[in-house]
Amino acid sequence: MSKKVMVLLLCCLLAAALFAGCGQKSAPPQQPSGAVLSGDATGTTGADIRTIVDGSGRQVEVPEKVESIVCVGVGALRYTCYVGGQDLVAGVEDYETKEGMSRLYNYVNFEKFGTLPVIGTNGEPFVEEIINVAPQVIVMSAYASVDPDELQSKAGIPVVVVPGSDTTLDEKAYETIRILGELYGQESRAGSLTEYLQGVAQDLSSRTEGVAEEDKPSVYVAGVSFKGHHGFEGTEAFYGPFELIRAKNLANTTGQSGAFDIDLEQVLAWDPQAIFLDFNGMDLIKEDYSANPDYYNSLTAVQEGKVYSQISFRSSASNLETALADAYYAGIILYPEQFAGIDIETKAGEIFQELLGANPYNDLKEAGYEFRQIHLGE
Repeated sequence: MSKKVMVLLLCCLLAAALFAGCGQKSAPPQQPSGAVLSGDATGTTGADIRTIVDGSGRQVEVPEKVESIVCVGVGALRYTCYVGGQDLVAGVEDYETKEGMSRLYNYVNFEKFGTLPVIGTNGEPFVEEIINVAPQVIVMSAYASVDPDELQSKAGIPVVVVPGSDTTLDEKAYETIRILGELYGQESRAGSLTEYLQGVAQDLSSRTEGVAEEDKPSVYVAGVSFKGHHGFEGTEAFYGPFELIRAKNLANTTGQSGAFDIDLEQVLAWDPQAIFLDFNGMDLIKEDYSANPDYYNSLTAVQEGKVYSQISFRSSASNLETALADAYYAGIILYPEQFAGIDIETKAGEIFQELLGANPYNDLKEAGYEFRQIHLGE
């Protein structure tokens, strides 16, 4: 074979090898039949997932960094705001799109919440709307009317349950703050908030712990809301703000627990030394006073001008910031020596700022919801 033929043959073999290499691609690894890749359509991988234990003891896999949520059931959105997670909210229940001052967490965030998609009503989720909003996590309060596992299955989105609270400062409140702090990556905020609230509870308690029971003035609260508005007959045993200051709440002697309607003749028989009126029931109380002034004017507290306001703290469960401000105002009235030096507007503003990141007390005051003496018939 001539040298020219050999060179030509080698060139042809080299070209064929190069052509075959350019046209061949490595095949992807095959997944076993039925296997599910870790992660989701957004690119979340197994390394981006963590497990938390929610308020129902369920182990829930959530993204390492939560960036969008919806809240279902009373308290879930409120405590989300307390912990600083309001910017994560992608949809709200229908009543959150209506502006009002009864829920201050909503009032200070209404510019955002009022324009968000509606994803449910009163703890009943609209599953299709939640899917459309596509949050990474559904935060559900224990007051919601659905099973968390069922909702998680239907929506294909992890559901984290929080206890919520319908009183003032109890373990459920602190546990809700802790869980949400962990979920939102706001552990520092949750810790500082818990420390602040425990400090408030200790301050309120320590101011009155040395007051003998016989030295405490008897007190009655009226106009308390439960399943709607109530008038002078609407009261509450173990009323949260009174419990924080160890007040002598006459309703505690009835054997009842929580809010209820009482026989008004019993209030007359008690003749409380001080009366507090919840603004939620004020219109009904004023209406009844116009029809029955003699009844009210026979009460010693009315005669002596010892009737005072409470800013309604229960609207879609308990609003902590308002309840704590109510407790301080009641303390100032019932125990002036122990609460000397406390200015209620300053203290309320401090509490609002700490829990809400804003101080709407002046807005409340301008709307007529302020801490003050009340003159029936005014």
